[in-house]
Amino acid sequence: MTKDKNTAEEFINHEEILASMAHAAEKSRDRAYVESLLDKAALCGGLSHREAATLLEVEDPEVIEKIFNLARKIKERFYGNRIVMFAPLYLSNYCINGCTYCPYHSINREIPRRKLTQEEIRREVIALQDMGHKRLALEAGEDPRHNPLEYILESIDTIYNTHHKNGAIRRVNVNIAATTVENYRRLADAKIGTYILFQETYHKQNYEALHPTGPKSDYAYHTEAMDRAMLGGIDDVGLGVLYGLSTYRYDFIGLLMHAEHLEERFGVGPHTISVPRICSASDIDKDDYSDGISDDLFCRIVAVLRIAVPYTGLIVSTRESQQVRTRVLELGVSQLSGGSKTTVGGYTDPQQAEETAQFDVSDNRTLDEIVGWLLSTGHIPSFCTACYREGRTGDRFMQLVKSGQIANCCAPNALITLKEYLQDYASPAVKQEGLKMIASQLEFIPNLKVKEVAQRHLQAIEQGKRDFRF
Repeated sequence: MTKDKNTAEEFINHEEILASMAHAAEKSRDRAYVESLLDKAALCGGLSHREAATLLEVEDPEVIEKIFNLARKIKERFYGNRIVMFAPLYLSNYCINGCTYCPYHSINREIPRRKLTQEEIRREVIALQDMGHKRLALEAGEDPRHNPLEYILESIDTIYNTHHKNGAIRRVNVNIAATTVENYRRLADAKIGTYILFQETYHKQNYEALHPTGPKSDYAYHTEAMDRAMLGGIDDVGLGVLYGLSTYRYDFIGLLMHAEHLEERFGVGPHTISVPRICSASDIDKDDYSDGISDDLFCRIVAVLRIAVPYTGLIVSTRESQQVRTRVLELGVSQLSGGSKTTVGGYTDPQQAEETAQFDVSDNRTLDEIVGWLLSTGHIPSFCTACYREGRTGDRFMQLVKSGQIANCCAPNALITLKEYLQDYASPAVKQEGLKMIASQLEFIPNLKVKEVAQRHLQAIEQGKRDFRF
């Protein structure tokens, strides 16, 4: 009987992961082989899960520095110095799952339960708009009674239709529980951006121990969710594991096997990969988990991911400190959250909402402080959502990246949206530095016609006009 290669236990094959770990442990000591992998990766076609696992196993400091240098070059080639900004928006912490590492788990009696009304969502969105955000990641616990899909869809509509002064949320990414193909169709019809779902861990036995109760305890249903999302018409999906829950080697390989599966079945891999590490919160102590990873290893994971999947966006949230985010910025990260609250209602009532946090935030800087920091490090903070709104999603976006034409879209769009931020929200010092950045970066737009149009748009923004895009 032929096995279905689209089932979780086939495309995340336990025996293959163990064999890949053994292969990596052996081949990582073969300097000639490792150098050949770096030569292959330099062609920017990516690496297989076994090849990437081998690079992650390397212990020679000289070779690790070569890996870092290659990651920097690949990031510069495809993403330049642009960093896309976003913020999470927590709608509800009601949840019926029993995830042992999340304070939203159903038996936690310490955390106050809260669900935002549509009016409260409007106020949260206005607060986010007044910071300067254009892109949100919507978050909610899994609870069919309190958080049915109808509530999520209504909330998306509220977000898109809330406008304050020059503010507008132009892209809503959604991070909610695994669901059906039909429900994914409804989310696609609601014009969401990326559908995000963290696997947490790909190790089935550990997964089931970490998720003892609730719908999320079904390993196969959760792991196959991205297939259903793409079958439901969602072009862009975001993967991620929660490092610290299980052995990082196993989950790193499983993550890349998942990306390979999506590429093989649908012709396009994940739009983004997130790299969160477990954090303390409410009744959760991260020290209870023995598989935590060091900052140095975290940086190596980010660098090898950038090499292995060069066209995929890499996201680091405010779980990480300013120091760690500084280190990984140049190694491959293309998206950062800023000014984030991981609480329900945290943007309008931060003190009262503090007890509803999903995890402790390590980088507590305001969005303006993060924008200023990025400018000081030579990066362009981008609030762009143009590709999504112009239909450049899924394989169409990936072709744009692979062809190198992204520079004629993303570069001017980044400058235009930064100019909007500077005009409407920036502090005087940040505005001054941002204007210098725009003036210098205009010269690097390769297409002269695109550069001329961008200059006209930048001038129009000074005159009060908004929402230009290529």
